[in-house]
Amino acid sequence: MPAWVIVIFLVMFAIVTVAVSVGLRFLEVQQKKRVAGAVAVVKEELVSTQTESVLRAMGQDNPWDAPAGVLAHFDVFKTIEEKVEQSALGWNAAAVVVAMATLGVLGVLLGYVFPVLVFRWASMIGLGLGLGWLPWFWILFKRSQRMDEFEQQFPESLDFLARSLRAGHAFSMSLEMLSQESPAPLGPEFARVFHEHNLGAPLEVALYNLTQRVPLLDVRFFVSSVMLQRETGGNLGEILTKLSYVIRERFRLKGQVRAASAHGRLTATVLILLPIVLVIALFIIAPDYLQSMADDDTGQWMILGALVGQILGFYFIRKIINIKV
Repeated sequence: MPAWVIVIFLVMFAIVTVAVSVGLRFLEVQQKKRVAGAVAVVKEELVSTQTESVLRAMGQDNPWDAPAGVLAHFDVFKTIEEKVEQSALGWNAAAVVVAMATLGVLGVLLGYVFPVLVFRWASMIGLGLGLGWLPWFWILFKRSQRMDEFEQQFPESLDFLARSLRAGHAFSMSLEMLSQESPAPLGPEFARVFHEHNLGAPLEVALYNLTQRVPLLDVRFFVSSVMLQRETGGNLGEILTKLSYVIRERFRLKGQVRAASAHGRLTATVLILLPIVLVIALFIIAPDYLQSMADDDTGQWMILGALVGQILGFYFIRKIINIKV
């Protein structure tokens, strides 16, 4: 295939990808505006039938409803939907799948044109998987970042609820005040719990939905404590205060574990970066030193084996040093 044909194809492909991205961004902005209108309706405490009509109108002109309906039968798509909701990126799960497939195809084409991993087939597979999984890695990164922020804010929220209950406020009213006084991501999540309960959902259901959106051990402890207190009685304010103390102690233990494993994490960083830095330095200082290995058939397999070993080493080192408390 002539090189100019491939270049033209890549340019057209990039233009189409940019156009699709701009269109998706426009749809996301419009969707956020409609969601903001729906939340305003909820805050004005209109009847549930009116709210359902607003939500129904929101979904009528969504172009991703059709592919989402087809993909909804697959468990992988449900997992993507769940992670996207937990990351609070506001993306559509069907759009994420399309973006991953598009980037994967682009990576395969780039690997065919530029065999950066010595073998053409290895470059196509490596770049296809690398680019294709970029949206998923970004979703997991934002989800992890959001969960960490929620976990840091959670003990203070339990103290706030405990003080509110001791002041004589009802639990639902305490949730509303907490949602108004807390920053994101904790505030919006508890606001959603309050609105669900205020619109008629049982408190058990609203709190269970919270555990699905925020799958943290501390949140499950909180929901279990509230449900147990509602069934058996007791001082909920005192229970939340003690739960806040336990969570802070767990944070302190987690900090001690990170301090104890700091040497291992530093060693892992050096071991991972040292081969990469060495190869870059050799390319700059003596480019012919590695070229002879790249030209030899056995040397090509050795380079590919080194890359695979580097990836596997990174994976197992991360597993060893990632100590969960």
